[in-house]
Amino acid sequence: MPKDKTTAFTAREALFYHETIRPGKIEIIASKPMATQRDLSLAYSPGVAVPVEAIAADPANAARYTARANLVAVISNGTAILGLGNLGALASKPVMEGKAVLFKRFADVDSIDIELDTEDPEKFIEAVALMEPTFGGINLEDIAAPECFIIEAALRERMNIPIMHDDQHGTAIITAAGLLNACHLTGRDFADVKVVVNGAGAAAIACTALMKAMGVRHENVIMCDRTGPITPGRDNVDQWKSAHAVDTAATSLEEALDGADIFLGLSAAGALKPEWVRKMAPQPIIFAMANPVPEIMPDDAKAVRPDAIIATGRSDFPNQVNNVLGFPFIFRGALDVQATAINEEMKIAAAQAIARLARERVPEEVAAAYGVNHQFGTDYIIPAPFDPRLMEVVSSAVAKAAMDSGVAKAPIADFDEYRHSLKARLNPTTAALTNIYELAKSNPKRMVFAEAEEEVMLRAAIQFRDFGYGEPILVGRTEKVREKLVELAVEDPDSFIIENSKVSEKVPAMVDYLYKRLQRRGYTERDVGRMVNQERNVFAALLVALGHGDGMISGLTRTFAQTAREVGRVLDEKPGAIPFGIHMMIGKNHTTFLADTTINERPTAEQLAHIARESAAVARRMGHEPRVAFLSYSTFGNPSGQWLGNIRDAVAILDAEDTGFEYEGEMAPDAALNPKVMALYPFSRLSGPANVLIMPGLQSANLSAKLLRELAGDATIGPMMIGMEKPVQIAPMTAIAPDVLTLAVLASAGVVG
Repeated sequence: MPKDKTTAFTAREALFYHETIRPGKIEIIASKPMATQRDLSLAYSPGVAVPVEAIAADPANAARYTARANLVAVISNGTAILGLGNLGALASKPVMEGKAVLFKRFADVDSIDIELDTEDPEKFIEAVALMEPTFGGINLEDIAAPECFIIEAALRERMNIPIMHDDQHGTAIITAAGLLNACHLTGRDFADVKVVVNGAGAAAIACTALMKAMGVRHENVIMCDRTGPITPGRDNVDQWKSAHAVDTAATSLEEALDGADIFLGLSAAGALKPEWVRKMAPQPIIFAMANPVPEIMPDDAKAVRPDAIIATGRSDFPNQVNNVLGFPFIFRGALDVQATAINEEMKIAAAQAIARLARERVPEEVAAAYGVNHQFGTDYIIPAPFDPRLMEVVSSAVAKAAMDSGVAKAPIADFDEYRHSLKARLNPTTAALTNIYELAKSNPKRMVFAEAEEEVMLRAAIQFRDFGYGEPILVGRTEKVREKLVELAVEDPDSFIIENSKVSEKVPAMVDYLYKRLQRRGYTERDVGRMVNQERNVFAALLVALGHGDGMISGLTRTFAQTAREVGRVLDEKPGAIPFGIHMMIGKNHTTFLADTTINERPTAEQLAHIARESAAVARRMGHEPRVAFLSYSTFGNPSGQWLGNIRDAVAILDAEDTGFEYEGEMAPDAALNPKVMALYPFSRLSGPANVLIMPGLQSANLSAKLLRELAGDATIGPMMIGMEKPVQIAPMTAIAPDVLTLAVLASAGVVG
């Protein structure tokens, strides 16, 4: 199977991702209760007649009573899918579903993909225009030029909602932001720069138009296509290219680059030669955005011009021009003021906001939680795609520009309140997890996968390596593991490290090490030898203990308790720590951490205090300001009982310390989580609903975690093992490959363990 060279996964793995759990990447979930006959009567007949009449009387009521104001259509005809060309409307559906997912993930915008089976611009325009009552905005995607220009212009003329072809304007906005900062660093002004644009497709034309709208002078921009510079009167130049024609003596890209300040490439791999870069002005600005291979590789450009500032479309080089920095938040701001268009003022506001964000100091809490630890400079002129501040900064700038330019039908009265609401829309865990994955990539580790004969474990191990998180060490029978690697279409199965206890030369040293550890606990040397040879968790843990691996993951073939016992024969807890488990329950807008859910049956006050401290630290590393509640059947002594002493003593222990986080207890779950109940206890030290729940004992903790997982519908990560001397994670027996991979990456990145 072919492997994507920039993201390192097999075609089989990509297909497996799209077909598992349920086909595709999106589903529809009702936002209102649908449990009773009364619910259904309100949702449909006869209750639905009331909002129908209200909307008929005043169309503005559609924003109050329907999802329209937060609903965007992602529409394509598949004539320019990614870099694959015209593969048709149906083939574009995975991309459009993916774009819909990004809208939701980054900006909480609901989105539906629509694929139109026509290459006729008029039919396309008519179909989309007729859907205006359904959607609050239209995101056009992967439509070939010049039809994309015709379609977008016609729809903007006919429709009274935001329309944007992201391939054009999304790229233009992020590019403009990066150029603003590159010019800032090099002391240039947009009015004076000389720009050469290589490529004359939709994105190149949009980038050029936006640059000019922001101050770059028309006569200072030379646009080149395959034939060379576009000049007035040149043959075979359409109306969109001719709008950027200039008089120039240059007859080629090479000649046009002589003395140029900026090269803007939206063309083809290798189009910019290193010797041509030498001819550019001092501190040249090079945006080589062809994908997946840029017009010039950054290392090649730096070799001839070390003073260059370089951006590409790739995530493995600094300064990635990534549309996800823009389109979710542009539509967020436009929808929130019910804008009738996305105009030039809104696009410029977005570009300027993105540029300003890159110049700001990254707050310590953002750097710690999200791995966004760059500071403004030549290798950081564009913010990281997962910077959580983008939601607030870009969306509010776009909303304000819409208001100032007169296209907002629902202006925002209180921008401070609006910014606060933007922060609250998203669960910071999702962004934190993404950046934790990047952190693991930056410091790859050797992770022992103890059950490599299991397909779920092996898939996770393959992904661990393919995505660059580190080197998996596979424990199992050599031929069996190798056969499964072949079955999973791994191109180079022999390149994987497979450790087989039956033949490993490491076994004698392992037996010696473990016998010294266990000989006074009732084990003979023969017992230890048998254990090393036959217990994969013991063998895997010994690989870690003796330095052959940095961490391990297991759990698919043994219960948590049994796996923990086997690992505990080899590895100890951290000095001064106690091992315990955390379940992380991830909802749409919230994450809750439950501890201890795995190990300590009846924790002492000191153990409860320790669990609270460590759980709060994990929550903070996951992007949350911890608010810790010590849970009980009793709320501040009502009702009284015999099992409250440990909890009260744990609170007293924290009272004597400078914890740095909020905590309270003892309290029942509703007093910790429900604002109405919390209001009955104004003396509570929690400023909001708790997000870290410290359970009084293992029975209640484990039951609660499993009930929530099965009944609440939230995504669950864990249990996450905390407190071992080496990173060890034990996955649930029902885990799927993404669950195992997540635990492995969390351990590798040092977030848990």
